[in-house]
Amino acid sequence: MKNLIVYAHPNSGSLNHFFKQTVLESLQESGEAIALRDLNEINFNPVLSLDDMNGQRMGKVADDVKTEQDFITWADRIVFIYPIWWTGMPAIMKGYIDRVFSYGFAYRYEKGVQKGLLRGKKTIIINSHGKSNEEYQAMGMDKALALTSDTGIFTYCGLEIEQHFYFDKADRASKEGISDWENQIKTTLRFIDKESVLG
Repeated sequence: MKNLIVYAHPNSGSLNHFFKQTVLESLQESGEAIALRDLNEINFNPVLSLDDMNGQRMGKVADDVKTEQDFITWADRIVFIYPIWWTGMPAIMKGYIDRVFSYGFAYRYEKGVQKGLLRGKKTIIINSHGKSNEEYQAMGMDKALALTSDTGIFTYCGLEIEQHFYFDKADRASKEGISDWENQIKTTLRFIDKESVLG
């Protein structure tokens, strides 16, 4: 399986960086093909410009967007790794979605009916956030996050969500908790890859 990792966090000492390394090492052990797009490292421009919008209507995209779309086309699975900031994606990740998941590439309308164009591709999403899962559940934020990301972006574009991790209280995580998250990621990747082979 060909795996694309799309990662957004500027701090190499962050939990998200640790999650990225965990995914990389797990996939390397399995011998699968991997491509990594560290959006901060490549200085991806997240601003959807008027030129972008006009180009999308004509089926044209900027060269930097085309590069990212080529990686998505190549991949069988996309692993998104980013923190939840202000109950949403970091700006650079949201801008990646705005610009790269363009009309005619990630979705289109046929006779007024929306169609996801990334069908056949799988995705795993790994998020960290500061509040507890219980706090998010109490205020309905867990459902809001699922609607705005899973429903509103990923499945909307046809991606099959294999797993969406929400690792909570990340700003005060214990060593035991981090180890548990690491095991969850590794176990999920091993299980999914095994299922793919058997299936």
